[in-house]
Amino acid sequence: MNEYKPEGMLIDSLENKARLQSFSRLQEACQQGAILEARAIICDSDHNLIVDLNIMQGVIPREEGVIGIDEGQTRDIAIISRVNKPVCFKVMGFEKDEYGRYYAKLSRRKAQEECKLEYIDRLLPGDIIPAKVTHLEPFGAFVDIGCGISSLIPIDTISVSRINHPRDRFKVRQNIFAVVKSTDEMGRICLSHKELLGTWEENAANFSPGQTVAGVVRSVEDYGIFVELTPNLAGLAEPKEGVIQGQHASVYIKSLIPEKMKVKLIVVDAFDADYGSWELHYYQTSGHMNRFVYSPPECLRVIETNFL
Repeated sequence: MNEYKPEGMLIDSLENKARLQSFSRLQEACQQGAILEARAIICDSDHNLIVDLNIMQGVIPREEGVIGIDEGQTRDIAIISRVNKPVCFKVMGFEKDEYGRYYAKLSRRKAQEECKLEYIDRLLPGDIIPAKVTHLEPFGAFVDIGCGISSLIPIDTISVSRINHPRDRFKVRQNIFAVVKSTDEMGRICLSHKELLGTWEENAANFSPGQTVAGVVRSVEDYGIFVELTPNLAGLAEPKEGVIQGQHASVYIKSLIPEKMKVKLIVVDAFDADYGSWELHYYQTSGHMNRFVYSPPECLRVIETNFL
């Protein structure tokens, strides 16, 4: 049975490597309809992809490069941009070139169609899945959810702590987890991410009053400075002159107030630094959730996500 993973997550598996080691194993993969991965090395002038299969070359014809290419629903950049990256495919057969050398005829489209039918179309709101970040836009992060099929995580669902751009949280080619937020009649999947990063209580449990800890300045207002302690926990610090949005900071924790969902802080220092994004800590990476409640039980304000 095929595994439907984001492209690049299968290429180094022992089974995938073994199937690219001999002609007989490639023939077997062809007969079994196995989905394999290898690196695309060339996109020719007709937008056919040439793939390095170790023992021979493979060719993914343009019309087999991606779902929707023949119908004009997908642009050729979706094929061109795969050069020097892993691509998934099914082996459709073998032919000889003009020099009498064997090459494999491959189809990425058929791998995607099977992935969509057997995996993506069966996903339900609340299902937790692996994903790979493919590109970032101001409005959200596009991710591969299986065999190069794309889905969107809107910026307001990336984390509880607000960010100005998805690059504040993710980087391209990063492996992450996401939860299915909704599906539509066209079979498109919309994702969320913040529900996997823990509740207010789970995040606050990592801190205690009296500690001085690291943070990132997310917003500077007249009444105070919002500092992110984790992607799902931010606090309000007293105003301090010279602090700029985006700076890193060391902050003193005055108090944690669960019934008001507040963290009171004092900025000790704020400075420019290139520390990159937070390392993401997931509280759940598989299975299904019907409901996520971010707010503590004693808090009158309820913040929740219902997936039912």
